[in-house]
Amino acid sequence: MIEIGRTILSDDVFEKHFVCDILKCKGACCIEGDSGAPLTDDEAMMIELEYSNFENYLPEKHTREVEKQGFSVIDSDGDLVTPLVDNRQCAFSFYDERGILKCAIEKAYFEGKSKFRKPISCHLFPIRITEYKRFDAVNYQELEICKPGRECGTSQKVPLYKFLKEPLIKKYGADWYAQVELAAEHLDRQK
Repeated sequence: MIEIGRTILSDDVFEKHFVCDILKCKGACCIEGDSGAPLTDDEAMMIELEYSNFENYLPEKHTREVEKQGFSVIDSDGDLVTPLVDNRQCAFSFYDERGILKCAIEKAYFEGKSKFRKPISCHLFPIRITEYKRFDAVNYQELEICKPGRECGTSQKVPLYKFLKEPLIKKYGADWYAQVELAAEHLDRQK
């Protein structure tokens, strides 16, 4: 494990290779799991404020669920998360013409209709962050649904921390990420 600032990163963040291969996984991270995507209070508020900017991308069944459940819910663990449709699929996702699950929030962002890209937990996936009182634990969550991403990352020789550079900087800042790169260089020299 590597400590940087108030974060502790698992070795997997440096050692594992990953590049999302959405054509193979079909966006499974938007439908697999036992809960919705983790949200911060600010993200829940942004989703509510920006909902009208991405609502039209959602299937009617999803908009009905959002009307019924709300823009965010508390799951069985007591965490703030996105609502689900049929207790499975993120309510803010939709299937594109190729049968790939996509994020309606992110679609609106890329079309210039919203300032909010998507929850940081989604942007960082398959990294999961657990916030403790004194530090954040930054861990790689290895799931079967992401096997194509591991294969793609391995073939391209892209470490997980490099693939997730943008959301890691968004979460912790450019100076913090520069320290991650230095730590990676140090680990490489030790091999």
